[in-house]
Amino acid sequence: MDAALNQASQAAARGEVPVGAVLVQNGQVIALAGNRTRELNDPTAHAEMLVIRQACAEMGQERLAGCDLYVTLEPCPMCAAAISNARIARLYYGAADPKSGGIAQGPRIFSHPQCHHVPDVYDGIGAAASEALLRDFFAQRR
Repeated sequence: MDAALNQASQAAARGEVPVGAVLVQNGQVIALAGNRTRELNDPTAHAEMLVIRQACAEMGQERLAGCDLYVTLEPCPMCAAAISNARIARLYYGAADPKSGGIAQGPRIFSHPQCHHVPDVYDGIGAAASEALLRDFFAQRR
């Protein structure tokens, strides 16, 4: 989670919402990224989407079975669906997102019968640090 927090800090320095993600397979980092929606003018350039794309390209496949995804913030519904479609084995996330989350909040994507794969989910990992990054980022903009 430290690597994801580092990516989130880098995203904040670029003026992006500070969310970072790291994808790991067998203890090896395959991909890491922070949000880049503003930089790329791409509403889908969330940290999770970027690491999934990068890892799939790196591995030459559309499935990431056996991989672990670490994210500093609860994934939104779009990212939750991508996590499921990529068949990621385990999801670890930090801060809950009552406004836009898609796992434990809001639509709870993994609980729908249309969701064909549900990863093991571990929440609250590094939550205090993730929450502090987000709180400080938004306080500076108000």
